Amino acid sequence: MILQGKGTAQGFAVGRIYVYNEKFNIPAESTVAVGKEQAQLDRYYSIKKEALNELDKFKNSMMNVDPLKAGIFDAHKEIVEDIIINEEIPARILNEHWAGDWAIYHVYETVIGVLKKTADSLIAERAADFDDVRAMLLRLWYGQKSSSLSDLKEPCVIAAREIKPSGAAGINSGKVLAIITEEGGVTSHAAIIAKSFGIPAVLGIEGLLNHVKQGQYVAVDAKEGSVIIDPEEEIIKSYRKKSGDLSRDKKDVEVFLKKEGKTACGEKIDIGLNIASSNDEELDAQSYTDSVGLFRTEFIFLGRDTLPSEEEQFNSYSKVLKKFGKRPVILRVLDIGGDKKISSIEQDKEDNSFLGNRGIRFCFSYPDIFTTQLRAAFRASIYGNLWIMLPMISSLDDIKKAKEIIAETKNKLIKENVKIGDVKIGIMIEVPGIALIAGLAAKEVDFASIGSNDLCQYVCAADRMNAKVEDYYQSYHPAVFKLIKESVSAFKKAEKPISICGEMGSDPLAVPVLIGCGLRKFSMGSASVAAVKKVIAGITIAQAEEIAEKVLEMPTASEIENFLNSYMC
Repeated sequence: MILQGKGTAQGFAVGRIYVYNEKFNIPAESTVAVGKEQAQLDRYYSIKKEALNELDKFKNSMMNVDPLKAGIFDAHKEIVEDIIINEEIPARILNEHWAGDWAIYHVYETVIGVLKKTADSLIAERAADFDDVRAMLLRLWYGQKSSSLSDLKEPCVIAAREIKPSGAAGINSGKVLAIITEEGGVTSHAAIIAKSFGIPAVLGIEGLLNHVKQGQYVAVDAKEGSVIIDPEEEIIKSYRKKSGDLSRDKKDVEVFLKKEGKTACGEKIDIGLNIASSNDEELDAQSYTDSVGLFRTEFIFLGRDTLPSEEEQFNSYSKVLKKFGKRPVILRVLDIGGDKKISSIEQDKEDNSFLGNRGIRFCFSYPDIFTTQLRAAFRASIYGNLWIMLPMISSLDDIKKAKEIIAETKNKLIKENVKIGDVKIGIMIEVPGIALIAGLAAKEVDFASIGSNDLCQYVCAADRMNAKVEDYYQSYHPAVFKLIKESVSAFKKAEKPISICGEMGSDPLAVPVLIGCGLRKFSMGSASVAAVKKVIAGITIAQAEEIAEKVLEMPTASEIENFLNSYMC
């Protein structure tokens, strides 16, 4: 039997099933005797502390693997401390004499029900996070051990309804051959964690747990999103060979990690680093990259109840600048909205947040937050080569308004006798409208970076976080490549630098096309650097231009993808 799902972290695996069950027993509706309420409440506060400590341990464990993904556990801590929940649970215990475990279950169940019914898919997906936190609190209430995947005895293929962050924390990647689940898509926590550990995963397999048994043999192809139950010996041998070949390929790729990014004809291609913090783990990659091509500063604001102070931001920015010295550090100002919300301020609910008050629009709506960040950045600029980038620019009016605020902030600092370095001001090209007038934009700014994720989302009119329309989100859509080509040409004509910092810039299939379109600056996560350098080293500029010319003439995304696959293979 062959089961079909959505492949995420690619790879192949053959092994025996380990059915992983994170279910908890639903507590009975119960009350406590008068006078016993405070003891129940004290116990609730006690397990809250245990939960926060446990989440810190999970976060530290993930930090060793992928610092960016460790933020998942900050979001869970935020739920544990949720103001509404922590008003409602004590009220139920003290006023209605509910037992603590029933209060936890019922209050969370109410919140989860509301989230699941919301029309906003991003908010609806958060129901799984609240469910995970509830399960943790009830487990701690009953004194049960964590159902972590860290104690596996033998290598196996994990089969589950879903895998939540707390279950996957501390995962022993050497014992997990693959992950297959009934629920979850390319943006789920299971997908994020699988990619972080490099574990093949096939998610969203309908009725999975009705078809597999403990100890059953399966073959997993995460590229095609297929799972073969009880495969024949010939298939087992084939998949083992594919898995071995892939492992050898990864080792071959790692050879390029510390090499300079140069094409086969000797032209230098700058390789920048996408970072989300000033953590040492993230900055270690500075030894084999040419710049910070994208500093996602919003992560400094996420998962906390208060806004970061000017001093806190200054310390973070200056640390990165010092680490990179004369190499550029592109600091993207606060890009909140869309799939990112901050809990330290109240934000209006939006029916379509990706088309709402996000990026530079958010900065204009909260000028105090914007100017505080600018002050911190300008103060830090003396420690390195700072470039400030503005997200979600959709018009020249946006650019001019932002430049006025930037100039005003800079002048105030100068009047305060604060030393400031030479700072470049640039924009993200992620809205099709600004891409179409890139020539005019280039006259207003010092540089640009193409945000291919959102550019593709807006070109295709497909929410990149919505699994229901993921087939419409086409990274290789001809219009996306045409807009990239036009934007690059406009900035090159103006003799101003332009780079790409979205997922496409780390896609080995797309890299030759992008070079052929004129791009010479790429930025990506540290895990993609070696693979991209290998692709660059294997192609000449002339070959890349020939590939791009053919791609730009193709009518469909599928035709482009098939062509690139055949060329690269």
